[in-house]
Amino acid sequence: MTIRLGELATTVHGPSSDAGALLAVHGITANGRSWDAVVAHIPERRILAPDLRGRGRSNDLPGPYGLRTHAADLAALLDADGAGARTVLGHSMGAFAAVALAAARPDLVDRLVLVDGGFPLALPPGAASVEDIDLDALLGPAAARLEMVFADEDAALDFWRVHPAFARDWSPAVEQYARYDLVGEAPALRASAVAAAMIEDGAELYGPDWYLDALRGLRMPVTVLRAPRGLLDDDPLYATGALEGFRSLVPQLDIVHVDDVNHYTILFAERGAARVAAAASAPVPPTKEST
Repeated sequence: MTIRLGELATTVHGPSSDAGALLAVHGITANGRSWDAVVAHIPERRILAPDLRGRGRSNDLPGPYGLRTHAADLAALLDADGAGARTVLGHSMGAFAAVALAAARPDLVDRLVLVDGGFPLALPPGAASVEDIDLDALLGPAAARLEMVFADEDAALDFWRVHPAFARDWSPAVEQYARYDLVGEAPALRASAVAAAMIEDGAELYGPDWYLDALRGLRMPVTVLRAPRGLLDDDPLYATGALEGFRSLVPQLDIVHVDDVNHYTILFAERGAARVAAAASAPVPPTKEST
């Protein structure tokens, strides 16, 4: 069921009686249906999976975008839902938005589960600052599809089937996500994400001062799950050992390394979704590194 909570179109999963619903925040060019495989592992939990401003069924919401705007939207969603603080999950850019929410409204967040995101990314080789980064090139096919027009749903699914991340992990969850993401009418279907939103949000993933302060101020338990491969099933977003360095900012950080997944299949493949669901449902995590 998809409803409006605050301004955001939100897919609501699970029982209506679970007051302490999880909030699950998607990535930079994604939508709330990216959590479907995780949801299937914890059907007893109520899960709110919004489409962020500029994506999915919320793509009609105007800019400005940016992590602090997303945090305000998410706070309004949780205020509308009631029931106080709860576990907040975030994948990729959604993990950054979750951190921004926790910093701005700690009363709404009792725990963070960050999935391959949430900690400042290293600048690409040759880039001296954020202004030197070509976000379209960095995000690869995920960004390229925002400019594509598809004759029908099958053509859009064909794009995803050959995507390097899903070549060996196609599933009904990926298909449902891809179908939901389409807007318009055949023969001119397009991805729902607004390119300007991707660019504005992407520029904040490299650790501006306000974001480092947000991390430093977190007091709730924080778990991060790391994928060993990246967006194109190649180099990871976080090199081996990189996340450990952030314990100087977040001493309570629990790091979970998830085997044999990439940046997408940590959510979409059964082996990844099961680990994310377990982390979301576990008691307060220990502070030592998990493997």
